[in-house]
Amino acid sequence: MSGGGRLTVCALIATVAAACSLLPLVGEVGWIVQAALLLAVVAGVGAAARRVPVARPLTVASQVAVGLVLLTVLFAREQAVAGVLPSPEVFRRFGSLLEAGVQDVGQYAQPAPATDGIRLMLIGGVLLIGLAVDVLAVTFRSAAPAGLPLLALYSVAAGLSGGGGANWLWFLVAAAGYLVLLLAEGRDRLNQWGRVFGGPAPRPGGPAAFGTPDGSAPAPLRTGRRIGALALGIALVVPGVLPSLDGGLLGPSGTGEGSGGTISAVNPLVSLKENLTQPEDREVLRYRTNAPDLSGMYLRLVSLDQFDGTSWRTSVRGVEDIPGRLPTPVGLGPATGTTEITTNLSAAGSYEQKWLPMPYPATDVEIEGRWRYEPVGRMVVGDDGQTTGGIQYSVSSLLVQPTPQQLAAAPAAPGALQREYTRVPESLPRDVKATALQVTADAKNDYERAVRLQDWFASQGGFRYDTRVESGTGVTAISRFLKDKEGFCVHFSFAMAAMARTLNIPARVAVGFMPGTPSAGGTVSVSIKDAHAWPEVYFEGVGWTRFEPTPSRGSIPDYAMPEAPAADDPGAEEPEPRPSAVPSSQPSPQDSCAPQVVGPEGCAGQTPQGAEPTDGSGAALGPVLLAVAGGAALIALPLSPMLWRRRVRARRLRGGEPLAVWAEVVDSAWDLGIPPDESLTPRRTAERLVREGRLEGAAAGAAHRIADTVEEVLYARAPRPAEGLAAQAEALRAGLAAAVGRGARVRALLVPRSAVRVVWAVSRRRAAFTARCAGLLRLPSRQRG
Repeated sequence: MSGGGRLTVCALIATVAAACSLLPLVGEVGWIVQAALLLAVVAGVGAAARRVPVARPLTVASQVAVGLVLLTVLFAREQAVAGVLPSPEVFRRFGSLLEAGVQDVGQYAQPAPATDGIRLMLIGGVLLIGLAVDVLAVTFRSAAPAGLPLLALYSVAAGLSGGGGANWLWFLVAAAGYLVLLLAEGRDRLNQWGRVFGGPAPRPGGPAAFGTPDGSAPAPLRTGRRIGALALGIALVVPGVLPSLDGGLLGPSGTGEGSGGTISAVNPLVSLKENLTQPEDREVLRYRTNAPDLSGMYLRLVSLDQFDGTSWRTSVRGVEDIPGRLPTPVGLGPATGTTEITTNLSAAGSYEQKWLPMPYPATDVEIEGRWRYEPVGRMVVGDDGQTTGGIQYSVSSLLVQPTPQQLAAAPAAPGALQREYTRVPESLPRDVKATALQVTADAKNDYERAVRLQDWFASQGGFRYDTRVESGTGVTAISRFLKDKEGFCVHFSFAMAAMARTLNIPARVAVGFMPGTPSAGGTVSVSIKDAHAWPEVYFEGVGWTRFEPTPSRGSIPDYAMPEAPAADDPGAEEPEPRPSAVPSSQPSPQDSCAPQVVGPEGCAGQTPQGAEPTDGSGAALGPVLLAVAGGAALIALPLSPMLWRRRVRARRLRGGEPLAVWAEVVDSAWDLGIPPDESLTPRRTAERLVREGRLEGAAAGAAHRIADTVEEVLYARAPRPAEGLAAQAEALRAGLAAAVGRGARVRALLVPRSAVRVVWAVSRRRAAFTARCAGLLRLPSRQRG
């Protein structure tokens, strides 16, 4: 074998040896075989190109092209041209898989399932490292620097694995591969230079002396050994100094009472199944509530609102401090009946979960610790390693009680919400929508379509609940479930939400626990086998509404019962009004005084009707009113900047005029510590807000969208009408507030910096008034002769 061929093989061996350190992170080993085969093909293309020969850049380009084609065939064949050639859809598919893989890495406990996203990250990463090693060691004949990408691969694996004795085995394997590559490169160099003579005379009967005249190794060999020793030393030190990260693959693995059996993944395909199939059940939560009916007491952890055709995931959104009172749920109108309840919960010490289980929708949360609030999904998440282990907390929430008539008559959802929560990928099999249309063929509105889907899964479609069914991944997983008709709650909720979206009905998936089992003392026990997933469908005027498609699990809400009574049904009983809801023609004495002062004749000291007031009461009225007015002035004076600022904000955002909204954005940033710069264009100002305000996600996008709209209004000949600017401005202000401390937010509320505009306005008016007065008093100028 030639020197180049030997180096190619050794580079392949070194890369695969270093990649073996990733094996403990994933539950399957088939991916490394695929990576090795793909890497062998890429290395063979490089060897063939070098034998032609062609220029080094062309060799590297040919290897990159072949590697891209191989990844396309393996992960995006359906989006490729002729199933082989990459297209723009292929790169979009790669992007979605990589995004999903990043979320999986951050959420799954090791060993993680080999999802498509994780497989692409592993195989693509090994292919990229192998290509770098081949280019450095073979194409450019420099094997020692090739240890750096190998070191990076091993260090990442060692850092993620959390340490342990098994790491030494993978270190030895990776080190052996690198040393083999160094020896092959040294032998190739010496073969090119010829034999090196010199040195001391050989011992009688001993081997021939080889080396430099002083008996040391040749300089290239010494350099290779030094670099190799340095790289191996760094590989030993780096894993020990990497910070220990918690959660998913980035934390220590393990199962059992301490870390296993919890819904710790945002994508709950694996953890839900593990919870439901555990041989022994155990309690994770206990609560006490004043809810009249426990059937609707689902404890929600997280909502999954992103659907990529493979699985459902939660969007990456900004979080903020938990407000004193949570805002009104999106879409909930005053016509929908609600009852506020209070629930006191305590979590078992072994239940360590970063998402806080709560009834939905929560209105107030009282909890100690490092907890943050995600407003879009109305979720509370632990910050800086905070978990639910052993905590106690109280949640106020709403029992939303819509009627079937309200749901049936619900208007269309707002445009932005409709677009976001009805999005389905092009890769979704066509039979999913076809089945949804067939099931809901006789439905007249979105409510009836949702009920038809629920009933088809729960009772009429012949589906069977079975936790032994494999979850499955890939775009065909839903099709297989619809064909086999067996699965557990993940399958039913994922499939119903996906089918609802194909019918243009906003839908998402919620993960949490069913209500649990009442126990002695009035408390309710929630066990690990109560883990559950269910779909949520949006109806304007009601908000996000729970449905229950899983047979033999949970409870179907009253409003979603298949035989809901019609509005004009004469047999339907009218609910009895609560006593407090019926107005009384005559006020009772007890309504006007505290209970502890009610006597047999009414309120203590109450003046009978028709009696004259005492003389002293009338005389004291004037001083009382004066004192009240003075106290109101003293209170209003310090609060005047805040009141003025709220009034200005409401006026600017009410009309949604782009320039007014932009002025509000600039002043909101000023209040939170980013002073305005009049010399910048709107676009540059938006970039500055994103940079200095550390904005991400929706807040950053809102800044750029508002700036683009303002520039269009200023410079376009016929600007397009703008919608939703007020909501985007609120999202931007929330993002800026989340990036600063509590003190800065309090100052922005009570003493907003932009309130100085009032002083400026008064100064300008005073200057203008002074100028007008001076003009009136100025004597006429003398005419020139």
